[in-house]
Amino acid sequence: MYDRSPPPDRLPLIVLTVGAALGLLFASVSTYDFAQHLDRQVHGLHCSIIPGLGAPDASGTSGCHVTLMSPYSSVLRSLFWGGLPVSLPGMSMFAFLLWRGASGLLSPSGQDKGAAQSLLAAATIPLLTSLGMGTLSLFVLDALCKVCLGIYISSLVSFIGAVWAYRAQGARGGIEDAIGDLPSAAPSRALGLLGALVGFVALPAAAWAALVPDHGKYIGTCGKLTATDDPKGVLLPLDPHPGGRAAIEVLDPLCPSCKGFEDRLLASGHAGALDRKVLLFPLDNSCNWMVGGTMHPGACTISEAVLCAKTDAKRVIDWAFVHQEQIRTEAAADPEAAKRLVLQQFPELKNCVGGANVKAQLNQSLRWAVKNELPVLTPQLYVDGVRLCDADTDLGLDFALGTILSAPPSSPAGAAAPARGDR
Repeated sequence: MYDRSPPPDRLPLIVLTVGAALGLLFASVSTYDFAQHLDRQVHGLHCSIIPGLGAPDASGTSGCHVTLMSPYSSVLRSLFWGGLPVSLPGMSMFAFLLWRGASGLLSPSGQDKGAAQSLLAAATIPLLTSLGMGTLSLFVLDALCKVCLGIYISSLVSFIGAVWAYRAQGARGGIEDAIGDLPSAAPSRALGLLGALVGFVALPAAAWAALVPDHGKYIGTCGKLTATDDPKGVLLPLDPHPGGRAAIEVLDPLCPSCKGFEDRLLASGHAGALDRKVLLFPLDNSCNWMVGGTMHPGACTISEAVLCAKTDAKRVIDWAFVHQEQIRTEAAADPEAAKRLVLQQFPELKNCVGGANVKAQLNQSLRWAVKNELPVLTPQLYVDGVRLCDADTDLGLDFALGTILSAPPSSPAGAAAPARGDR
């Protein structure tokens, strides 16, 4: 009987090719989601282990949104708006593996040991990258991106296929030996494949950098503060750097986007150049008459605690950022939960939180926002009185803030321009 099954040495290449094809698909979806945001609008993200199965998520709460807006989703952010998404080189790597795997499958003689070694060396790169990005996602961002998970699994499948293909050539050394033997096995071929790999990665990256829109024209066009005086003392020190550029951050201590903004700001390296103060703007209608509902239950109480802490406000905000989900969940079921939780952590604030004086001060914070005609949203950042556009607080933060800080306050990038919406 005729055996129609693939020859044994073809099976590893089939495994590698399938993994590479899936990795290319997932990385392409991630890159597409990133590229959509270059128009400075809010877009839904594809967050499914099976691309296209579910509708794009526009809630901003998915793990895919957290990872996309994190400081780790792209590199070279200070050079151009948004930077280069890490998923783009990922596409290139999987495309290279797909090409090499398919070439081996289509070749009548399969692949020799040198080709198997080069394939293993190349497959190691996305695997190590996936290990690093997965670690950041789980232990730093505390988020699970399903599309990213698809990339991680595809990297592993490709690597298994590459190891299998190498072992199928009769090699008995370990993985380190396989990679180390690459130059000696076939120097000219190794250099040729290395050049091809560099081309696969460099050309798309160069095209992205050349075609990314110019967002510098938007800096300074999204409004300014009409009055920066603070007679009621509602602006608290958040991260003082005397001599730094005066900055006011408008935030809700239970706002996930505010926490994400803080993480991006610290990762950008620009926080040390700002002398930051905070204006509290809880999105909770139990104290804020400007919002129609309670987006973040317990935000008013936590804001009172921040005001009570005065010069120690950052410590309370940092604690609230870490425990946001717990506070919101418990406060939604029990209005007293937020007060109970914050006083367990900061018992010294017991005689202040919930009192008439701090409630009046929080009301003055809201009136300061009204006086300056601030948008009803968080987070917001004002540098030298000029508002950073909404789109520039997420993917464009490094580029926009770096541009502002590199120019003196009186220059066009540092001075206010007529207010204009950007989203």
